[in-house]
Amino acid sequence: MERAWISCYYAVMHTGVVFSSEDVLENHLFHEAERKAKSNIKDFGGRRVLIEGGGYMKIWLETQPMGGEMYAKRDTDIAFNNVLLFMENANELGRLPGSIKCEEGKVIPEFNKFQGYCFPIHALNLYYITKDREYLAFLKKTLTAFDDYLWTYRDSDHDGCLETWCVFDTGEDNTLRFGPDAENYCIGEKVPEGQSILPAASMDFMSYSYSTRDVLSMIAAIEGDEISSSIWKSKADDVKRKMREYLWDDERGAFFDRGKDHSTLPTLCHNTLRCMYWGSISQLDADTFVRRHLLNPNEFWTPMPLPSIAANDPLFRNVKSNAWSGQSEALTYQRAIRALENYRYDYLVPVLGRKLMNAIGMDAVFVQQYDPFTSSPSLSGEQDSYGPAILSVLEYIAHMHGVYIERDSVHWCNAEGAPSDYTQTWGEHSYRIIRNGDGAECFMDGKKLFSLPSHAKAVTDTKGSIKGMIYL
Repeated sequence: MERAWISCYYAVMHTGVVFSSEDVLENHLFHEAERKAKSNIKDFGGRRVLIEGGGYMKIWLETQPMGGEMYAKRDTDIAFNNVLLFMENANELGRLPGSIKCEEGKVIPEFNKFQGYCFPIHALNLYYITKDREYLAFLKKTLTAFDDYLWTYRDSDHDGCLETWCVFDTGEDNTLRFGPDAENYCIGEKVPEGQSILPAASMDFMSYSYSTRDVLSMIAAIEGDEISSSIWKSKADDVKRKMREYLWDDERGAFFDRGKDHSTLPTLCHNTLRCMYWGSISQLDADTFVRRHLLNPNEFWTPMPLPSIAANDPLFRNVKSNAWSGQSEALTYQRAIRALENYRYDYLVPVLGRKLMNAIGMDAVFVQQYDPFTSSPSLSGEQDSYGPAILSVLEYIAHMHGVYIERDSVHWCNAEGAPSDYTQTWGEHSYRIIRNGDGAECFMDGKKLFSLPSHAKAVTDTKGSIKGMIYL
């Protein structure tokens, strides 16, 4: 496919992170994560990308646009490539590839599954690095075509709810909740037949559309088109409303998919937390799920929290190999940061960050999943440098004891912990937070801006003026 050269590709910005901490484990994991992340940088047809790693040599729609944006703290060239390659390789129907591989220097998009969809918000956030309108127009075109694809092909029974057609469509590898005869792959646009549960009305797929439409509303607002922004926002709300009416179980306090016969699939899975990542559910429903399920030690708040299926569910399996029917996944930890912060649960982010770092330990072997009861890493003898685990550690540290920049806001984070020193270089500016004891001092370009108490996050504009405070 012809490469869609756009000006922002040449306008990448210099970034970098420097961090040290008196917390021996946190300091060690930070530097090992940075070192091992570099081993996942590969050449895809002359473009530097960050692959998933840990034995996965491709870039995946469920991980790499999100991972690319996280890595923008260190390399914006890679960040843009991890997004642009998906945009440039959409097919003629508007479908984005679920994964992209590179063989003998040739970039090859794969359309045999969706494999999740951690894409729109991260692609939009990258726009704010360059404010390049060509990039924004390309993103708008891509998302519009993709949403049209979803509603043209993925509501086969016309019940107003989008469907997942195979196990890998939602990236829940080897899950049991779609039945023993569920196919892993689905090629093309023909509705699959012969499976007991699939196609299934899907909270994930509805969230794919919600996120796409929500970002299209934001793009229209940036362009100054308030009418289009309002239309896209209304369309996004339509998806959210239908999803709530059709897939929410008020008695159980969570979302549940429906099988091809429209019956509710009863498995209590973590996917409501995924919906929080996409922002596709209400604050009230998020509060209900967090209170009743996420923080329930018998379900998702196990010693190592966030198993894929509730620990007391009949389909839970504590399987050490790649399986989304039990163990706590590093990818879930990666998505959980945005999921929790979207719904004002910022205070849980440092808790999960510490749980993850303790599970990885001083061995600093970064694997895909962890035993929810013992916190032991699985496959540690066979797997290392798994990207979502690496990037999760780096991102949790930024959200606990560092600085992170999203769009035109700078977030200064002072969760409880040992003294530390974190500097984010962002183009011509540097943002530094020095923690001593409980307090922290915040600097921009070497000039002190303000002091920050413990258990607090300050949000400023890029010039350092405080816009708000958040409890950690």
